[in-house]
Amino acid sequence: MSITTRELTLLDALMLNIGVMLAAALFVIPGVVISNTGTAWLSALAWLTAGAITWCGAATFSELGARYPQAGGPYVFLGQAYSPLWGFLFGWTLLVVIQPASIAALAIAGMTYVGALTPLSPVITTGGAVALILGLSIWNAAGLRRSAAIQSVLTVVKLVLLTMIVVGFFWYGGDGMDTFRAPFPDATLTRTVAGFGAAVAAALWAFSGWTGVTLVGGELRNPSVTLPRAMSYSVIATTVLALLLTSGVLWALPPIAAFDSQRIVADAATHVFGSVGSLVVTLAVIASCLAAVNGLLFSGARVTYALARDGLFANWAATVNEQKVPGNALLCQGIWASFLTLTGRYEQLFTYVVVAVWLFYMLGAFAVVILRYRHQNDSRPHEVAGYPYIPVIFGTVAWALVLQTLWSHPWDAIIGTSLVLTGIPAFWYWSRRTNRDV
Repeated sequence: MSITTRELTLLDALMLNIGVMLAAALFVIPGVVISNTGTAWLSALAWLTAGAITWCGAATFSELGARYPQAGGPYVFLGQAYSPLWGFLFGWTLLVVIQPASIAALAIAGMTYVGALTPLSPVITTGGAVALILGLSIWNAAGLRRSAAIQSVLTVVKLVLLTMIVVGFFWYGGDGMDTFRAPFPDATLTRTVAGFGAAVAAALWAFSGWTGVTLVGGELRNPSVTLPRAMSYSVIATTVLALLLTSGVLWALPPIAAFDSQRIVADAATHVFGSVGSLVVTLAVIASCLAAVNGLLFSGARVTYALARDGLFANWAATVNEQKVPGNALLCQGIWASFLTLTGRYEQLFTYVVVAVWLFYMLGAFAVVILRYRHQNDSRPHEVAGYPYIPVIFGTVAWALVLQTLWSHPWDAIIGTSLVLTGIPAFWYWSRRTNRDV
């Protein structure tokens, strides 16, 4: 049995993408952006720049996702544009490192913030994270509507809490125009220009997860309309929220406090509301982590399923249960993410493959150009606006970030590339096995 039901609406797709994008990083990255730019206005510009770049990526991948609205997203269209090996390498990297490491990190982060409400030992924190991962995996295996429902509830909860925080900053934070008028301590032209690129890179990191809805393309209603709208709207909404949150923080805190803070949103909330503010931020982070973990489990399992469906992974992972969802793939992903959680190696693994993430983004951008050239007479369900400029801009930025990572963290990039290349013998093995079975 294969996935054949298209039940996910535009609202479901929006809740999935926003839920994954608005993760715990949003509560930390504003401080990184502020400290790197040196002025409030450049902080805002950094978020807008990152949002524009991400939107270019979303617009580009929308055409690909609408052309191939199948489970697996980039696994499918990278394979179509380049070769099955390139599609497999994306799927392999996402299956082995990107998705499970992200799930593990967010589950631990969520439980760590639960520990701020009631003291938890390291063993209970780790055990709680594993229980969360496995529990949500089982929940998602119980049916598509259940997956979408809990994703929507968790995303709405964190949107409500974030709105309360932002409104509170502007309403009760006092006259923050002093912060907007003046540069921060030690701000110089050289430092500001050099730091702007780092701020944009950090903001781009905060927006990661925007491709999530392409992974569930096989279950979207009217994907040629739903997918592009969901990707575009989610990027715009996340950019606006990040911009408002950063502006609210700067409105609430004096320049010196904003510049020195390591937990800037929590510090601003405590400064304005006291312990109540800290509690609201803690709850918002927990809700953000839960929504992101659920969204990653929900979407990532579709890649595992797609690999198995095509004979490039264990056959049992291609099984669709009575609820018409890939239950075995969900449990496989949950167990592997739980293992990484127990080992504590998830953060280092994800750091290694950052270069691969941007490499796959670049390949996706230029895949649009390749497929249009190769299939000039084919109808296209959706076309990226501003072609070819939008895909080329995004692809160029992605390639620049690959080069920057190679330059600044060469060993991490080498190890990450090696992890991706472990997919080559895996591809060879599964391909030979599939051909032999045929």
